[in-house]
Amino acid sequence: MNGNIHSIESFGTVDGPGIRYVIFTQGCLLRCQFCHNADTWEIGTGKQMSVEEIIQDLTSYLPFIEASGGGVTVTGGEPLLQLPFLLELFKECKKLGIHTTIDSSGGCYSHAPLFQEQLNEVLKYTDLILLDLKHINRKKHIALTGMGNDHILEFAKLLSDRKLPIWVRHVLVPTVTDDPEDLEKLGEFIGTLENVEKIEILPYHQLGVYKWEALGYEYPLKDVDPPSQEQVNYAYNMLTAHWNNLKNTNSI
Repeated sequence: MNGNIHSIESFGTVDGPGIRYVIFTQGCLLRCQFCHNADTWEIGTGKQMSVEEIIQDLTSYLPFIEASGGGVTVTGGEPLLQLPFLLELFKECKKLGIHTTIDSSGGCYSHAPLFQEQLNEVLKYTDLILLDLKHINRKKHIALTGMGNDHILEFAKLLSDRKLPIWVRHVLVPTVTDDPEDLEKLGEFIGTLENVEKIEILPYHQLGVYKWEALGYEYPLKDVDPPSQEQVNYAYNMLTAHWNNLKNTNSI
């Protein structure tokens, strides 16, 4: 089984616990204005790599991965666009006792029977989901990503029902994703999920601007500055308020 792969990072430290072997898949349905991996958007391109090739490369890093409590993270792009590949990869990882993580926006989540069947199988071999929640407001989500968020929120609820651990991630973009009312509503939604282990605020940056320019795209947020630490702290407190209340309630 081959996957369409953009690139691989052998010593990732920000995409899950411990040292991670991070696989960037090729292809995504969203067109996020702040995306720093715009070169992963095109579906069906990238380097064709087999599960066997990846596992062979991965095993050379296992001592570092295991010593740190790390594992494998598949990100993108959007990993869920390549479910058959993901399933075979994670099955092989589990044979080696490797912790498995998917970094996904849920942007391609579908009720189609084949997708549901394949997703159910993949989740059996998945230890953690890094769930990127871009925006709670549907209209603003469309403006930001080119798509609505209904199916993404459904995906989050599905993971909660399955009790599959997730880390919620939210990119904080001043004037775009930092409205207090939106943050409060997003926090309320996160508070309804029963599987959240961690909430991360990812400060917006412009490190991907050169990729947009190289691809001939006009970067839409070129006049937006990164958030201050105060803004990041405020957003974190807003998103965690209801989650903390839920944790406190469950611990009683």
